[in-house]
Amino acid sequence: MKVLLIGSGGREHALAAALNRDPKLEELHVAPGNPGIAQIALCHELDIKDNKAIVALAQKLNSDLVVIGPELPLVNGVADELAKAKIPCFGPSKAAAQLEGSKDFAKKVMSDAGVPTAKSFTCTTKSEIERALDTFGAPYVVKHDGLAAGKGVVVTDDRDFAIEHALQSPQVVIEEYLDGPEVSLFGISDGHHVIAMQPAQDFKRVSDGDLGPNTGGMGAYSPLPWAPDEIVEEVLDQVLNPTVKEMAARATPFVGLLYAGLALTSHGTRVIEFNARFGDPETQVLMPRLKTPLAQLLLAAATGKLKEFGELDWSQDSAVTVVLASPGYPASPKVGEPITGINPNSNSFVFHAGTELRDQILHSAGGRVLTVTGVGSDLTEARDAAYRTISQISLTGSHYRSDIALNASVAEKGN
Repeated sequence: MKVLLIGSGGREHALAAALNRDPKLEELHVAPGNPGIAQIALCHELDIKDNKAIVALAQKLNSDLVVIGPELPLVNGVADELAKAKIPCFGPSKAAAQLEGSKDFAKKVMSDAGVPTAKSFTCTTKSEIERALDTFGAPYVVKHDGLAAGKGVVVTDDRDFAIEHALQSPQVVIEEYLDGPEVSLFGISDGHHVIAMQPAQDFKRVSDGDLGPNTGGMGAYSPLPWAPDEIVEEVLDQVLNPTVKEMAARATPFVGLLYAGLALTSHGTRVIEFNARFGDPETQVLMPRLKTPLAQLLLAAATGKLKEFGELDWSQDSAVTVVLASPGYPASPKVGEPITGINPNSNSFVFHAGTELRDQILHSAGGRVLTVTGVGSDLTEARDAAYRTISQISLTGSHYRSDIALNASVAEKGN
């Protein structure tokens, strides 16, 4: 099987590593890739905003499957163009990708499908914004309607700041605050059938103790020893299956990865958001634990054959991932600094996100630079492996959280 993976971040590096383990994989190509991915796959220069270039490369390589990593090509309709060329694609159509591309659209789908989520208002004027904020009260939850690279959501007690953020977008969704721990749960869909992956938890705030501004994610871990035993079945029944059924009923079947961001509230599980692709950094903890051949799984989804695929096989190990970020991230990251000391061991992986080679020396090239994943028999071992590896990496002014999975590992030991 020849697979073309589109993307260049830590998520794509983790996916590439998992695809490489599939015994049926013959060739793995990644576009545009990054220096880390280039060590395990053939990388091709490409603008991910150029649908024609993606299709042309897939045709040139005689690809059996194209896997779309980032959200932008999906919202731009690259899956539709690949379908016209009769190339199997793991990723939803432009219409179906609106589950991530528009918060308002996702809310309407959830309402029609009976999926539990936060009460909300869609607002376009300052008066509507103020009325919605006052209806729900603090903490205020404001979400830009379109794609915002993980920076479109604020949760704040500051009403003036909430208004300021809301006015930066022509349309916003303002919703009630959901209490309780958050969980990420992925569903692989072929448009009609869904296979759920194992849950993970990510850490959005930039600093220890969940302080500071939201980011694209500063770390994650899986499995969740504290989560209810029935969470996967519950989310399948109440969230993933109803949403996929509703999308099919709208004649826009969802094929690809449906990411459900959830809050386990005092009133039950509620959906915070949907994404239309593998989440980052959760992918970096799930892929090292997945034993099922990934290329075969994604091809089955892309070709409507999930029903006969069977259950996923998971390692019993735990995984913890920690993001190394550039100085100034997320507000104004400083990039272009050299990176040294990347020395993963048998229990850790270093996935490249924002890196580039200059004169054969690795440099930072993004806000989130590297994602370091540790694997162990429990969360404590996995944390030790991740933090031991990340502590050896040198990038001037860089920072990372020191408390990823800490509370869960302490609780796990206590049990």
